[in-house]
Amino acid sequence: MSQFTMYSTTWCGYCRRLKTALNRDGITFHEVDIETDPKSADLVMSLNQGNAVVPTLVFSDGSALTNPSPSQVKAKLTAIAG
Repeated sequence: MSQFTMYSTTWCGYCRRLKTALNRDGITFHEVDIETDPKSADLVMSLNQGNAVVPTLVFSDGSALTNPSPSQVKAKLTAIAG
């Protein structure tokens, strides 16, 4: 079971780089394309002052990170594993 959802788009270079790095490190996640899921786009905008910024990650504890580095994601996962 993944500990976070990544909201992304197919054309986002930042999203591709983060996905590649996380996959390389064996970190699993659920991915949602905000261009094909309008409700997810609304969620992302609510987390980013009205902007559809991707990648936005929402973790199992309800917290979110926008455009994080792989090390920030790993630190967050460590923190919520606690």
